[in-house]
Amino acid sequence: MAQIAAPSAVDTPAITPISLKAIAPWAVFFGILMLVLLYFVGAEQGATSLISGENVHEWVHDGRHLLGFPCH
Repeated sequence: MAQIAAPSAVDTPAITPISLKAIAPWAVFFGILMLVLLYFVGAEQGATSLISGENVHEWVHDGRHLLGFPCH
């Protein structure tokens, strides 16, 4: 019967942490993006409407109800 050798120890690469300087621009970008999306879902087509018509309202209508924003 053949013997099976135990697997040898494999060197795992060291995990280097990502610095805050590298993460900060991405965090700011995604934060601003989330605020813009929150505006369009929660406030667009209201008193502070930036785009005329009902198109934006219809695109985000279900999202408004899902997030608890009243729209009608």
